Amino acid sequence: MRTSPALRRKLISVAAVSAALLTAASTATSAAAREAVSEGLTVPAAQTEAAPGAPAERLIVGYKSGAAEATSNPAAEADAAAKGKEAGEDVDFQRRLGTGAALVDLGDDLTRADVADVVDRYRADPQVAYVVPDRLNKPKADPDDTEYAKQWDLFESTAGMNVPGAWATSTGTGVTVAVIDTGYVTHSDLAANIVAGYDFIADTAVSADGDGRDGNPADPGDYYAANECGSGIPASNSSWHGTHVAGTIAAVTNNGKGVAGIAYGAKISPLRVLGKCGGYDSDIIDAITWASGGTVSGVPANSNIAKVINMSLGGDGACTSATQSAITAAVNRGTTVVVAAGNDNDNVANHSPGNCNNVISVGATNRTGAKASYSNYGSLVDISAPGGQTSTGTANGILSTLNSGAKTPSSESYAYYQGTSMATPHIAGLVALMKSANSSLTPAQIEAAIKSNARPLPGACSGGCGAGLADAARTVQAVSGSGGSGGTTGGTTFSSTTTVAIPDNGSAVESPITVTGRTGNAPAALQVGVDITHTYRGDLVVDLVAPDGTAYRLKAASSSDSADDVITTYSVNASAETANGTWKLRVQDTAAQDTGRLNGWKLTF
Repeated sequence: MRTSPALRRKLISVAAVSAALLTAASTATSAAAREAVSEGLTVPAAQTEAAPGAPAERLIVGYKSGAAEATSNPAAEADAAAKGKEAGEDVDFQRRLGTGAALVDLGDDLTRADVADVVDRYRADPQVAYVVPDRLNKPKADPDDTEYAKQWDLFESTAGMNVPGAWATSTGTGVTVAVIDTGYVTHSDLAANIVAGYDFIADTAVSADGDGRDGNPADPGDYYAANECGSGIPASNSSWHGTHVAGTIAAVTNNGKGVAGIAYGAKISPLRVLGKCGGYDSDIIDAITWASGGTVSGVPANSNIAKVINMSLGGDGACTSATQSAITAAVNRGTTVVVAAGNDNDNVANHSPGNCNNVISVGATNRTGAKASYSNYGSLVDISAPGGQTSTGTANGILSTLNSGAKTPSSESYAYYQGTSMATPHIAGLVALMKSANSSLTPAQIEAAIKSNARPLPGACSGGCGAGLADAARTVQAVSGSGGSGGTTGGTTFSSTTTVAIPDNGSAVESPITVTGRTGNAPAALQVGVDITHTYRGDLVVDLVAPDGTAYRLKAASSSDSADDVITTYSVNASAETANGTWKLRVQDTAAQDTGRLNGWKLTF
């Protein structure tokens, strides 16, 4: 009888606690074990599981010194066979470990009770020092940064961007991101990822650093007095805006302090265009040109050409021809331009550069996954990302690197900000992850992949919030063509992004992909990328069906597979199949109580 999902979670929690007691429990005497059984107790779950909820398939048996089985493989093999016969199971000696312990195999069809029976046979043997499961370990991607737990925007399952799931594939290494903003104020949680930039502010009244353009993009502060930036405009302290944006993209990670950056392997080139009261189009246009490898008169050649530009800035009105020309040229050089949709709760069509062509225009969501109240909207918004909303508490904003100075730089700090300015670097960081995973991607391919792999917006949106909430793990996996190993796409990819509901304990559903333009047969290592959301994937059977109807089993149902979603890439030897034709992914839920959907899948030849 299968347990409910809620009960499964309780069982997993108990198993996790039991695992902490594994070492002590495994040294219990055989008499104590027999006493436990006589009292109606069972062998602790942690001693029968390879992973929470999954019965062990192999055991590690340590024999006491002097026992024949401690040194003789034939003796250990004979003992395994005898223990199996006593328990009514097939138990096979596999090999000797470096510690001298024996590894024995239990097969893959045993229940937890079956495993407990075998474990008890070993524990009752006075020649056995210990018997433990050969546990399954998995990499842990969570960084050790002290404020990481506050970065809900990266990992929270509802409104976060699923960033940790991408880190096993890419961290942004080899990619430079140009942050066209207020410049950079020194911060130890960011400094190691800063490369040379430039100060593009020509007007000394705006620059606030006493000079015009130069090679020093340091942020001196952008504070202003009341009415200094226009009649009725109140005074404002320095924002250190560019440093906050840069931290979201590439704060140093796993350094035991502060926050984690989305693309913490990438580099930031700070380009200063915003100073007191803002910044001019002309300076921004030159920064876009220079960042992407173009030539700007009077400015030295750029030695850190950016493949990603972040512009968390904007103004009112149409996208001018001048600005559009600079953006188009940058994109033609292979640089992806990511811009904020704006914070006016208005149609982005009325605000530049969020309304320009050839950009990724980013709207903001709050902690519930709904459109943030301030975020611009409309058909020109391409994607949404966490921007936070601090009206119900600062923890609902976006935490990043900052400075404590009210006017001029003081001590480094961290603070919560909100805005499409904060949402934009989430996407710029994702682009860096994608380019690092697959350097051949064009800006158009990057935009398409981000959109097609987005999740439906968890909350409400009125007016248009783009393709949904960006999902870093899905997107990076989709473009890496490696199922998580970080490789590059090996050939042509055919995809389906049509969502198909998977009925609970019902008939199989199919999703087709029509392949054309290929010659000959499919490859011996056809890559099948699968993205399924399901509450208990152990129920699922997944098959690839070739054009001639031949089915290739990708995944069988398994009661030991207690995890959830199926987001992975399978490799199939399809060399006997003609490549062209309609391929299908067939999915069936084989047991009651759980539901899910096929989000999409792809074939890479």
